[in-house]
Amino acid sequence: MIELFRRIGREKLTEKFTAAVVYGLLSSIAMNFFFQPGHVYASGVSGLAQIISVLIQNAVGHNVFPVSISLYVLNLPLLVLAWFQLGKRFTIYTIFTVTLSSIAIHFIPIVTLTHDPIINAIFGGVFMGLGVGYVFRNNISSGGTDIVSLTIRRHTGRNVGVLSTVFNAVVIVIAGICFGPVYMFYSLITIFISGRVTDAVFDKQKKMQVTIVTEHPDDIKQAIYEKLHRGVTMIRNAEGGYTHQRKTVVITVITGYEYHDFRDIIKDNDPQAFVTVAQNVRIIGHFEDEAN
Repeated sequence: MIELFRRIGREKLTEKFTAAVVYGLLSSIAMNFFFQPGHVYASGVSGLAQIISVLIQNAVGHNVFPVSISLYVLNLPLLVLAWFQLGKRFTIYTIFTVTLSSIAIHFIPIVTLTHDPIINAIFGGVFMGLGVGYVFRNNISSGGTDIVSLTIRRHTGRNVGVLSTVFNAVVIVIAGICFGPVYMFYSLITIFISGRVTDAVFDKQKKMQVTIVTEHPDDIKQAIYEKLHRGVTMIRNAEGGYTHQRKTVVITVITGYEYHDFRDIIKDNDPQAFVTVAQNVRIIGHFEDEAN
């Protein structure tokens, strides 16, 4: 384990840990300031954790199994799955987000800002969407159904966004059965708002054309092949207009999801490279939104 942390590097761990802290704070605000006081149920494993916690509290009369613990317990088998199926680095980053989120939810007090369930549903969805979008932008996972979806995609090569939709529908139906249909509709508002905010913060399908002027084109090309699985176009012997030095121009297209890895590739292989990024480009021809 120590060797794994050493290979990841202190800077990378700090970056991922910081993203996990931000997610923990945002998710705990959503949960403790809006969802729990308003009896609104979040999407995915977070919503299921809420339902389990409330059912146990109603059964025994005490909050012996709070949402923070329920959320962590539900994620434990998924973290084991991620360790064997998605890699140790991915699992370590996900442990950061799940652990810090559970700790923040546990220790930040529940505060009732309003009794209006619609306001709680809207603003809870906003804060949760901000948190999820932020961790996605930093190329890590918030745990839960993300792990199952990525595992299935790795083995089938197909997008399985429908899995999250089905799971969210099950959570909503359970909330409606256990607590009444009105809570089901409040949860629908939360899931819609959260999804829209997540998309606004992190547009996974946004395409970027990157142009790299470098003295180490082969190293960069190989790293892009191996880490991003993207093809490149190389223009050799390009001449600088002022210095007249000969360099190579490397051109490729990536998604917003891959940007952080691309930035690391440049930093590791040629930190002196000149790079331009053109966002929201249109492509005619074959391009996979997620390289396999």
